[in-house]
Amino acid sequence: MNRENIASVPEDAVKVVKFGGSSLADAEHFRMVQNIITAEPSRRYVIPSAPGKRFKEDDKVTDLLYKCYEVASDREELKKVFARVIERYELIIKGLGLTLDLTEEYEQVQRAIRHHAGRDYAASRGEYLNGIILANLLGYDFIDAAEVIRFSDNGAFDGELTNEILAKALKEHTHAVIPGFYGSMPNGTVKTFSRGGSDITGSIVARAAEATIYENWTDVSGFLMADPRIIDDPRPIEVITYKELRELSYMGATVLHQDSIFPVRFAGIPINIRNTNAPECAGTMIVPTTDDLKSIITGIAGKTGFSVINIEKDMMNSELGFGRRVLAVLEKENVSFEHLPSGIDTMSIIVSTSDIAPCRQHVIDEICRAVEPEFISIEDDLALIAVVGRGMVKAKGTAAKLFKACAGADINIRMIDQGSSEFNIIIGVEAKDFERAQKAIYAEFVK
Repeated sequence: MNRENIASVPEDAVKVVKFGGSSLADAEHFRMVQNIITAEPSRRYVIPSAPGKRFKEDDKVTDLLYKCYEVASDREELKKVFARVIERYELIIKGLGLTLDLTEEYEQVQRAIRHHAGRDYAASRGEYLNGIILANLLGYDFIDAAEVIRFSDNGAFDGELTNEILAKALKEHTHAVIPGFYGSMPNGTVKTFSRGGSDITGSIVARAAEATIYENWTDVSGFLMADPRIIDDPRPIEVITYKELRELSYMGATVLHQDSIFPVRFAGIPINIRNTNAPECAGTMIVPTTDDLKSIITGIAGKTGFSVINIEKDMMNSELGFGRRVLAVLEKENVSFEHLPSGIDTMSIIVSTSDIAPCRQHVIDEICRAVEPEFISIEDDLALIAVVGRGMVKAKGTAAKLFKACAGADINIRMIDQGSSEFNIIIGVEAKDFERAQKAIYAEFVK
């Protein structure tokens, strides 16, 4: 599958379109969104986020709503903070020239927050109110996500039940707005996804609608091969696979919520990342598979803030259950591991520094009791960098080029990990070398 045959969608296509907070921050952006949606009849189901920042010092509406939850016990303070929420929506309504009156909704939300409806409920009202406004502007039906997005008793998203309920509901609405970010528990309590969860809602709706394409509109024209804050003018990515995106998202590429991939991946629906401020740009296509290959690597991404637990013991490889006992210590302390490079007599465990910090010495003591190592230490200031690309499988010398780039920049590689699929290589470097390493790698492979 390549960009050309993806772009040629049939006349009876169904598109699900999601708009991020920056795309719905004010009335001007609402008009841009309206023009995008009405430009193609196939854009039938719309998922809005809550209004984002209008300028650098501005507040996101979701953050204001979290603040409302925090001050819920102080009636006057709640009224004061919520007045800022009302002001944002009223400016949008007035700027659009709508006759919409949300007084009753505002009062209901404040009342529910005051009576401890919950943090998730408070946060979800940003999308809920924005959805009502957008539906009114477009003349579309409004479907409350709490009625069609379901979580199980343990708080996990129930994909199959949701798909059954949502697919049935969508058949009754030719055009509809479904707010992103939230759903409901079996007892009716509102439950949210993690921040950025409107991306997930869009993917869920795309699956239920059996969409031709899921368009995710944001404030950038798709994915770039590297972080533009580190690499000057990085090359855009035209086509990327779900697997590659998953790897890059995990390592810090934040254009799309990493969990939003799964519903559409299950259904084989491509995602198109588009820019609300530049709708003429084709953006990035995210697809199940593709033969479209412009470069050996697809992208570079990385994160800082890791620590490595180093364990040494002679003959550990023949000691039955050694690794299990070590990992059981981390599990007991609720610390997950990121990577696990090892040798015959050595074992290294990469963990988040913030996760290990509260229980650092306790973890060392417990591992010593569990496996009696000859040496154990925890080193901080590790950064991880992932080089990802479907072209790496057939290309010879990819690792050599990676090591050459780092050596040429006088950077010491402290860890190497390559998945069995061979389309990613992850290296660990000192945090001080994080940006320099990415620049060297990009220059080696791209420029």
